[in-house]
This record gives sequence, structure tokens and C-alpha cells, in this order.
Amino acid sequence: MALSLVEASKLSNDTLLAGVIETMAQESPVLQRLPFIEIVGNGLTYNREDTAPAAAFYDVGDEWDESTPTFTQQTATLRILGGDADIDNFLKATRSNIQDLEAAVVQLKAKAVQSLFDDTFVNGNEALEPNSFDGIDELCTMDQTVSMGTDGDTLSLDKLDELIDRVRGGKPDLLLMSRRSRRTLNELARSSGTFLEAGRDQFGQMVQFYDGIPIGINDYISDEQALGSNNDTSTIYAMQLGEGALAGLTSPGGLTVERVGSLETKDASRIRVKWYASLALFNTVKLARLIGVRP
Repeated sequence: MALSLVEASKLSNDTLLAGVIETMAQESPVLQRLPFIEIVGNGLTYNREDTAPAAAFYDVGDEWDESTPTFTQQTATLRILGGDADIDNFLKATRSNIQDLEAAVVQLKAKAVQSLFDDTFVNGNEALEPNSFDGIDELCTMDQTVSMGTDGDTLSLDKLDELIDRVRGGKPDLLLMSRRSRRTLNELARSSGTFLEAGRDQFGQMVQFYDGIPIGINDYISDEQALGSNNDTSTIYAMQLGEGALAGLTSPGGLTVERVGSLETKDASRIRVKWYASLALFNTVKLARLIGVRP
């Protein structure tokens, strides 16, 4: 069973771990929604469905044509993600009446881990960084790519609808874009005489929706991508999340917060935020991107 990071944290009695996960998820629309599949071992070899099988009508006595889906075997390897947070014993003893120093330091480390995951989720490339995993830009095929044109162009609702239609088997679970692209989308909505739907997520934060699909912001989607003669374009991603679609992979137990203990070389104690994680796309039609989005 695949559970999101937030849902998995509810099964733990570790208050420090729950606090770390809440901090990470609050800042990341991806971690709020992306389900993670627990796997045993250091990786998962799976078949990614490329094309679906066909069916036909036959008359009595006709020869039947065989049609099977096509798959590409993929391997997703768990990667080690995390960092250490050292809490100075002197500061903890002398300033704890003002602020919980341990909580503050661990919170900052959790945000660093979340930022690295969000960056890798979009831009990860094992060929360039062997210790990371491939992100959605690498996982998305050219067949699932919609373009604003040879040199890019300003976003239009027609193109956004085309992007959404590239995701098959139901609506996308998330539209992921930069802040600039969201501003452009808001301008398009206002110019058409309407506004984007709005609601609140499980943390009470405002979330906008387009055609009922949540809009997520990722600050690691560049607005300076090169396309044709322009280098000011961006990308919008549409995705379905879950088993059989786009899902995270994690080791049993998922994200952990480990108390390493007192250090020998300095008067401090160490806490380690550690996560063995990766990303898998089980069907190519569950992920699509719109490239060339200009301001």
C-alpha cells in the first residue's frame, strides 16, 4: 500500500519525526500528495507501460489478431537523502528559556531536506548526479510533451487544456508550475472574466485549482529555460499520482530521525534526518509537460 509522507507520519508515535514531516510537507505540495511505496532492497525493477493493447470486432470464423501492451523495463534505485543537525549544548542550556533550540535546528534541517527533494523531483538526473534519482523532467517522454511553439509563447488556456488531456485515465492529480506561470494563469483567468477556484489544504493553507485540479508551486522549475531563440521559458507539469502512475519509493519505515548522540570532538549532540527514497513512473500516460511557457 502506498501512503503519502503525511499519512505515514500518523502511524508513528515519534513526535520529533512527526514534526519533521509536518515541516517538510507544509512547504511542498508534492510531499503533501505524492504516495510512497515501501520496497525491500535497494531498488525496484518494474515494467513501465508504453502502449496499451488493442481490441477489435470479429465475424464468425474470423482469425483473431493478437495484441499485447508494450513495456520498457525500468530500475529505480533508492538514494540516500538527508543531513545532520548539531545542537550546541551550551546554547541549548543557556537559551532554552527563549526558544527550543533543538526544535529550531531540526526544523531548518527538515526544510533543507524538503528543498533538496523538491529540486530533485523536478530536475533530478542520474547521468549528471549519480547519487540522485531521475526527476519528472527526465521521466517525461517526448510523446507526452506539449510545446508552446519553436521559440515558446505566452501561456494560453487552450494549451493548458491540451496538457491536461495528455494525461489519460482520469484527470491529473496535480499541476506543478513556477510562481511566474501561476501569475500568468491568474491573469488569463481574470481576462476571461473568472477566477481560479480556491480552497484550503490539510494545513489550512490556500490552494488554487484549475478545472478542479490543484495547482502546486515548485521554486525549482526554472523560468530561464532555453527554447529556440529564447532563454526565458518555463515548463508546467501535469501528473497522476499513485500506484500504477507516478509514485515515490522508500525503504521500510520511510523517513527517519535518528539521534546520533553526543559528539567526541565538540560539546554538542547530533540528530540525523535520513531518507532512502526514489521516484518511479509506472505508465508514461500519467505524466505530461508543457514546455516553452514565456512571460
